[in-house]
Amino acid sequence: MDAPYPAHPVWRAAVVLKQRISGWGRYPQVEAYIGEAQTPSAVRSLLETWPDCIPRGSGKSYGDSALSERVLLMEPLNRILSFDPELGEVVCEAGVSLAKLIDVFLPRGFFPAVTPGTKRITVGGALASDVHGKNHHRAGCFSSCINWFDLLLADGRIVRCSREENGDLFRATCGGMGLTGVILIVCLRLQRVKSAWIDQVTVYCKDLDAVLTAFDDYAHTSYSVAWIDCLSTGTHLGRSVLMVGEHADSGGLLPPCGRQAAVPFDFPDGVLNPTSIRLFNTGYAWIHRRNAGESRVPIDAFFYPLDGIDHWNRMYGKRGFLQYQFVLPRSEGADGLYAMLSAIAAEGMGSFLAVLKLFGPANDHFLSFPMEGYTLALDFAIRPGLFPFLDRLDRLLVRFGGRIYLTKDVRMSPGVFRSGYPGLERFLEIKAAVDPQNRFRSLQSSRLMEGACMC
Repeated sequence: MDAPYPAHPVWRAAVVLKQRISGWGRYPQVEAYIGEAQTPSAVRSLLETWPDCIPRGSGKSYGDSALSERVLLMEPLNRILSFDPELGEVVCEAGVSLAKLIDVFLPRGFFPAVTPGTKRITVGGALASDVHGKNHHRAGCFSSCINWFDLLLADGRIVRCSREENGDLFRATCGGMGLTGVILIVCLRLQRVKSAWIDQVTVYCKDLDAVLTAFDDYAHTSYSVAWIDCLSTGTHLGRSVLMVGEHADSGGLLPPCGRQAAVPFDFPDGVLNPTSIRLFNTGYAWIHRRNAGESRVPIDAFFYPLDGIDHWNRMYGKRGFLQYQFVLPRSEGADGLYAMLSAIAAEGMGSFLAVLKLFGPANDHFLSFPMEGYTLALDFAIRPGLFPFLDRLDRLLVRFGGRIYLTKDVRMSPGVFRSGYPGLERFLEIKAAVDPQNRFRSLQSSRLMEGACMC
């Protein structure tokens, strides 16, 4: 690592080092100055010395949304400031992780109202991505449980944002990928739960029509998610395993201690190939077809299965991977998914980590990803021919009125971005008002918003 840069009196409060970083997909990798500040005042002082930067939480966004020449690491701001047990209301710094909230509050009978597939993310990152979980059809995005947050603007002011106070800035920041300012402190609501267990029902679905019907049949259930075989064809196209769940009423509030696994090295290129993925998919479908039915599982096993495997991203090799996650409107869902899955299977570029979820209505935030319909997420190892293939999928996606998730994106074109996010122009207006010099910018924003008023 290089010596601290730049030399400045805030050295005692903020440390700046240069190092090579990436998102969770490990593509791309860039050299960046990393600033670590322990307090909000130190964050403000550090920003006075930098012409531009992007805030970064735990680095679990997959692509380039938290990469830039200068990166402000928010994890050191990780204090829980207050808790109201009557309201389930937590006030914490933006660097607090969901894992910390769960460790502290699950034994007291509280759990995040909305959580994605990993708890190893920060509250600020969850808000900036406006993440969703297995209950979007019932509970909406992460922002639905946010009361307010304090935002450090480019000019050094700290403003409080809620639906009632600075409402447009609230809607621009929730899902705004850190481009409106630095989220410092967040007030959010937790939900009450009675145990650390989930009552789960597993349903084997022989094809795409069957799983879409099953989503409708279980729409009353709080949580639902499906693994989908994206390489099956013919009468088995869209073969899936749907898992739905509710918080159990008994079993205790202390989760069982699971054994942590790890991937100790990068897999050689080619290990994850169409043949190995087909074998995995066939075995996975067979096992869950035999074991379909009711069960009780720990919260971690239901919500965060991959958190039990450290460095699982190494399975895709040194070149890394990307996740292609899109959403299709419900009116086009069946036809659109059929077309997308047919194209993926025909190309032989399937993923063994393919997840399908049902979304409820969209919120009114300008860059929030979900819309009422279906979202499919697929992991692809970086290899020759992948990006041209994804360009072809993009054209299908646009035809069916869908859009791509910014938190997972690393290669979307500006045209595809604009077609999917009708709130972009209003977002850019707000961005220009609070950050006229575009001091908060990422590789992603430079790629997608080139030529817009903010770049």
